[in-house]
Amino acid sequence: MSFRVSAFYKFVPFDDPQAIRAQVAEGFCRLGVKGTVLVAAEGLNGTIAAEGGALDEAMAILRALPGCSDLEHKESHADQMPFWRLKVRLKREIVTMGVPGTDPNSLVGTYVDPEDWNALISDPDTVLIDTRNDYEYGIGTFEGAIDPETTTFREFPDWFRDFREKLQSEGRKPRIAMFCTGGIRCEKATSFVKSEGIDEVFHLKGGILKYLETVPQPDSKWQGECFVFDQRVSVGHGLEIGNYELCHGCKRPVSEAERLDPRYEEGICCPACHDTVTDEQRARFAERQKQVELAEQRGEAHIGRKGTKSEIGAGKGAGDD
Repeated sequence: MSFRVSAFYKFVPFDDPQAIRAQVAEGFCRLGVKGTVLVAAEGLNGTIAAEGGALDEAMAILRALPGCSDLEHKESHADQMPFWRLKVRLKREIVTMGVPGTDPNSLVGTYVDPEDWNALISDPDTVLIDTRNDYEYGIGTFEGAIDPETTTFREFPDWFRDFREKLQSEGRKPRIAMFCTGGIRCEKATSFVKSEGIDEVFHLKGGILKYLETVPQPDSKWQGECFVFDQRVSVGHGLEIGNYELCHGCKRPVSEAERLDPRYEEGICCPACHDTVTDEQRARFAERQKQVELAEQRGEAHIGRKGTKSEIGAGKGAGDD
């Protein structure tokens, strides 16, 4: 497989995000790198792909940025270039929470390595919170995890403030443990939760993906599969590709059972969105699905097609966690 894919993020204060954006864009264009990078005053976040040594050079560019010498990344491979272009964008936040003053660069929870995670979440004095969205929680989570029932990360602060009031009314002041797919959301969530007056706050280092990669299945407290923001759709223990596919109508994971439902139409809708897809959308999605199938018959790639097992790691990554 000739293409290497790198997913990364780092909270680091940038005095001049515009200059950082320009430096990254120029270097990556020169190397032929494609993918998406988000740059903000609080750091950077993205997923990129390149051939051979070009990825090493790209990572060297990132690690040469102020405060980024220890930047970590998750690497995978693809047999085709998984991105159509390079986008380096300036953003207010590298993962959007929408609470001014929340700054993981100055206040953050305690990292917990995957090997130590089971002991923490097995303690009855620990409250375990899944910081991901409802559809992600729905296909898999840790034993005993609380579902905030959020549809976007922006909803998490309001949910937590209500939850904190409930804990206070019960006279409880537990330690809080949080997790997400690759680590970026739970890291930012710990900064917010600590700013709300909670002292003992922990988060899973490397996220669910690192846990599934590291902890043997017989010892695991993970149940189900983990939704990922790329063509794999979901993964299980050992990061084996899961059994879910993506609904192109609502972008949610669809199980094997749901694909047998008469309301499921490949490339168009699933049981969750069947009744909300308009006639105009249905026609547009159907035409796209037709072009996908025609491209497959010709042995060609199509931007609307589902990924294959040889493309694990393609598409979105930790950058869209």
